[in-house]
Amino acid sequence: MTASPGTGAADVRACSPGARVRRLAALMKKETLQIVRDPSSILISLVLPVVLLFLFGYGVSLDATRNRIGLVLELPSPTSRGLAAAFQASPYFDTRIGLDRREFEDSLVRGELGGIVVIPSTFASDMARRGGAPRVQVLVDGTDPNTAALVDGHVQGVIGNWVAQRAIEAGGKQAVAGAQSRMWFNAELTSRYFLVPGAIAIVMALVGTLLTALVVAREWERGTMEAMMATPVSSVELLLGKIVPYFVLGLGSMTLCTVIAVSLFHVPFRGSAGALYAVSSAFLIPALGQGLLISAATKNQFLAAQLALMTSFLPTFLLSGFLFEIGSMPRAIQVVTPLVPARWLIPSLESVFLSGDLWPVLLKSIGILLLYGVVVLALAVRTTRKRVA
Repeated sequence: MTASPGTGAADVRACSPGARVRRLAALMKKETLQIVRDPSSILISLVLPVVLLFLFGYGVSLDATRNRIGLVLELPSPTSRGLAAAFQASPYFDTRIGLDRREFEDSLVRGELGGIVVIPSTFASDMARRGGAPRVQVLVDGTDPNTAALVDGHVQGVIGNWVAQRAIEAGGKQAVAGAQSRMWFNAELTSRYFLVPGAIAIVMALVGTLLTALVVAREWERGTMEAMMATPVSSVELLLGKIVPYFVLGLGSMTLCTVIAVSLFHVPFRGSAGALYAVSSAFLIPALGQGLLISAATKNQFLAAQLALMTSFLPTFLLSGFLFEIGSMPRAIQVVTPLVPARWLIPSLESVFLSGDLWPVLLKSIGILLLYGVVVLALAVRTTRKRVA
């Protein structure tokens, strides 16, 4: 059967670039109005990022400061009291002094102390003996290996500095050779300076994936997606109409988190806004596409929320290098980590905040993230078929 001239002209007009632009603009306007009217969208995009940022900024700290230790002086003397004073003056320790290690053993077992430092009765004579080295026993709580290693390292540092200071006061007769360390980009070794940029990455992963997964799944449940598919709108236009408003919303959440990080947590920002928005935009594309893919595959809000959390929050938190060094992971896990988009975002954010615009690093991350975005969006378009399942 031959189509009538009127029908053919209508099809041509529907497929014209101008009609596509109008449809896309209408879809974006509809999605924007839905975001404004939906309290859950505002909650996820504005309230949740602030809560997470405060939790990581104030509630999580990897700084090894004010560790509680017990200091045992088996035979008090001016020399041993001088070392004890060095421990008391150290910013890394909250020192309790006793005369017998048994005073602190129960506290160490209960986890109330991070370690016990025993200055033996022979300490003064060892120091006075020509060529003698002071011997100090250090007992640490090995249930937390990281804290135990930090406590032991700081104890050795306090003792080394004290011995070097005595050598200088003695006229350099016992000069101690050592290395002078200088920390670049984070001289105070403040953990907040890299935890907060990592928290911003977690916020972006949650906002990008959770929002689109929940909202589109809700439309599948209510039947509005089927109504949309009865119109001349194509799958590509439908997905673009939903991605663009949430893309802008995700950048808004990132901007809010950046302002809080710099103004409230005093995280240094040594890069440029252009670099920050470039890498953030590249990351949001696969995150939003992942949410659309989940919603199109599940068509259920509860299941979409669970999958969004499992595939965005958990990999970002555990496999991106945010808290756990990738080089210390098992080899099999290290092979998987490049598949996590946040694995490329977090080092880039840390560089922008702490180091500056390291474009060789940023361009590599942006390229990989855009590649992930193309793959995920292609899968989302293929899954979102223009038919009622």
